[in-house]
Amino acid sequence: MSLRKHTTCRRRGAVPQGTAWALVTGAGSGIGRCYALRLAALGYNLVLAGIRPEPLETVRREIETATPGTRVLTFGIDLARIGAAKELYDSTRREGIDIDVLINNAGIFSFCDLLRTPAERIERIILLHDLTNTEMCRLYAADMIRRGKGGHILNMSSYSLWMPFPGLSLYSASKAYLRAFSVAFAKEVREAGIRVTAVCPAGVATDLYGLTPRWQRIGLRLGVLISADTCARRGLRGLWRGRRTIVPDWWNRLWIPLCKMLPMALIAPLRRFTMQFQK
Repeated sequence: MSLRKHTTCRRRGAVPQGTAWALVTGAGSGIGRCYALRLAALGYNLVLAGIRPEPLETVRREIETATPGTRVLTFGIDLARIGAAKELYDSTRREGIDIDVLINNAGIFSFCDLLRTPAERIERIILLHDLTNTEMCRLYAADMIRRGKGGHILNMSSYSLWMPFPGLSLYSASKAYLRAFSVAFAKEVREAGIRVTAVCPAGVATDLYGLTPRWQRIGLRLGVLISADTCARRGLRGLWRGRRTIVPDWWNRLWIPLCKMLPMALIAPLRRFTMQFQK
């Protein structure tokens, strides 16, 4: 591949510095942080949203050091609430910010049988993954259409939607909704120049699953996990290319049919083994 072609591919999605804004939820760590850093490197100003202000400020300083001149605003907000999407949208409007790239990354992982799951956790997961993300898409896509410039929306779904296994009933179902919604919504807004992508990673080396740093390193070495930055890089690449659904770790695509057909004879012993990890 020529250097010119390589540079063009690498800079896909780039804009003149400071001419466009991207909003990343769950931006204080993990994949969200990597999305923010990569978008800043592509020239975007950033709005970072998350439940804890301190990590957002750390990422803000990291971005401003890595890409001087980038404007970064942070909003500490609990998005697992009714009305949270409108609250965040109103905050960006008051700042006079038009969002060109929306990354709905914030998530809550749960590995627990539904009957053992606290009612509050059930509500928060469904509110965050489904209601808030749907409303975020509606509010910011309407703005994109009003401006007539198109835009990009990325929703973080999960590979677990093809794995409705014991302990994952709530999490996988909430992520299945988000992928189905994203695919249909992408078709609704395509003529307006808006691209919508659902990213469905399997194992990613982040703190989301409760893995210690040691086990994350082991998972990376064994190839059963990918890094947060690899997930963000491949997610953005799929977004710029207009893909409606992507699985960032390509080898896991091969296992999707098997996950769907796994018989109870195999699921039962798997359930007995994994019960010790439910919490």
